[in-house]
Amino acid sequence: MIICIDVGNSNIKYAVFDGDEPRFTFRVATDLKKTSDEYGVQLITMLHINAVEREAITGGIISSVVPSLDYTIEHMLRVYFGVVPKQIAPGLKTGLKMRADNAREVGADRIVNNVSALRKYGTAKPIVIVDFGTATTFNVLKDGEFIGGVIAPGIKGSLDSLVSGTAKLPRVEIEAPKSVIATNTVTNMQAGIVFGFAGLVEYIVKKIKRELKEEVLTIATGGFSEVIARETGCIDVIDKMLTLNGLKYLYDMNCSEEGK
Repeated sequence: MIICIDVGNSNIKYAVFDGDEPRFTFRVATDLKKTSDEYGVQLITMLHINAVEREAITGGIISSVVPSLDYTIEHMLRVYFGVVPKQIAPGLKTGLKMRADNAREVGADRIVNNVSALRKYGTAKPIVIVDFGTATTFNVLKDGEFIGGVIAPGIKGSLDSLVSGTAKLPRVEIEAPKSVIATNTVTNMQAGIVFGFAGLVEYIVKKIKRELKEEVLTIATGGFSEVIARETGCIDVIDKMLTLNGLKYLYDMNCSEEGK
């Protein structure tokens, strides 16, 4: 079995694959203070809950946008599973062409999403990937190439900023209220966050279509993709496994290359 780990600024997402199918997935909060031992115990516990033996893990791959955790997670896999993981970094084959001023600046998660989307959805039309993570990112793919994108504030971070920057506004659940004309503080805030970000996504996708002069396939992924997709008609597909499936594909691709 292969373990795929996506280390984000807010959450770490895990998937254990048995062949091409995920056996189980889970996520934990990203904690810079946790040691490799703590992450190891956490992972072993989840394996036990899902009836997977530690020895069943024979390989792994990591995508990380948190450099200070790179060694911690890699060391955890080495010590607790005897696995030397592959990492999304220069030198790993992805097959992705990138039209970027500096390809090294493109986040590992964005690279994986691009590769995953091209493999699953093809190149018949341009693709826009909207990832609702700590930041809200837009990746634009055309003719199998990453041609650029957009980075906007994240939903949770925007809400946290609103709450921490005011004296009386409470922390609220991120969900759409029944009406945009809200009648109390909680629903006022929910309307602003959910409908505001739905409008942001619609406008940016509209601008991308205008610049490309053609229709696109818009894919949403990330924690709040379903919440926003319900409020806009511009999202065609919700794919919560886009990154983790992309990691498994890249693991297999690089193992095949090494075997040649």
